[in-house]
Amino acid sequence: MSPEVGNKAAVLGAGAWGTTFARLLVQAGTPTVIWARRPEIAAEINTGTNNRYLPGITLPEAVTATTDIREAVVGAGLVVVVVPSQTARSVLAPLRGALDDDAIVVSLMKGVEVGTGLRMSQVIAEVLDLPARRIAVVSGPNLADEIAADQPTATVVAAQDEAVAARVAAACATVTFRPYTNTDVLGVELCGAVKNVIALAVGITSGRGFGDNSKATVITRGLVEITRLGLALGANPETFAGLAGMGDLVATCSSPLSRNQTFGRRLGEGMSVEEAAAASRGVAEGAKSARAVLDLAAAHGVDMPITAGVVAVVEGTATVEEINDALLSRPRKAEGVNAAPLA
Repeated sequence: MSPEVGNKAAVLGAGAWGTTFARLLVQAGTPTVIWARRPEIAAEINTGTNNRYLPGITLPEAVTATTDIREAVVGAGLVVVVVPSQTARSVLAPLRGALDDDAIVVSLMKGVEVGTGLRMSQVIAEVLDLPARRIAVVSGPNLADEIAADQPTATVVAAQDEAVAARVAAACATVTFRPYTNTDVLGVELCGAVKNVIALAVGITSGRGFGDNSKATVITRGLVEITRLGLALGANPETFAGLAGMGDLVATCSSPLSRNQTFGRRLGEGMSVEEAAAASRGVAEGAKSARAVLDLAAAHGVDMPITAGVVAVVEGTATVEEINDALLSRPRKAEGVNAAPLA
């Protein structure tokens, strides 16, 4: 048992990434309880599998589950939150005042809250009334299915306090999962939120039958949008070239395992948002957060044309073809992040 995080860890969310991260924590030495909303999922986890979300993966005995969220966090030195970003506020509300005094809360969520423009760490701090120094975020090229299959990857653990980041990194480091630390919480979270929107755009490009040149263009110009917004908000420029930035963007935009890329591909193939949601067992995070990201950009005077195009498609104000034509007909400019159009 790891002395770094107390007697146990709690993971709030029983989907693929939540279950995979619980498995990592146990592999690294910390018994972990998963909070599952549905009793049948909790019951199956307690038998050693979660075949709905991680088919074919056996879970260690030290991974258990409960449907009582307050019970899950009792005695937990690490509380990991991995629920859909737009439901985080309602899920966490019953836990205000329930966490141990020295517990660290870790966000695995990637999104911006609609209506408030808050990043997930800010939502956690507000709802649970916690100081920012007790909150960390984990983000990187972390497709759950590959990690659950013990394929090697790396990630970023970001926290205002380097010691907190190191504590969380020690709790999840395994022979195949390598965490790096970072103190740029803002930049890491923005990368995670906006890359989902860009992945939707890449999926749309793929769905229309365009090839690698087109997809590479969207990925690269998408990184410019992420960087542009991050710099306007005060993020560290180095973050965007790292695992949480380029690393996560490439993984999410390139892999068929990516829910956002797959959702976008279905839109590009002609499905409506409702049809794509039905085929994907829910709306992808990028579609949910796109409007919040665009509003945040507008509030800071940041131009994000790809994000604006995704919002228009998701909200039904423009077709995929119209957005494609609009992007290609924009005024020519130099390649820099803040370059002005050519005269």
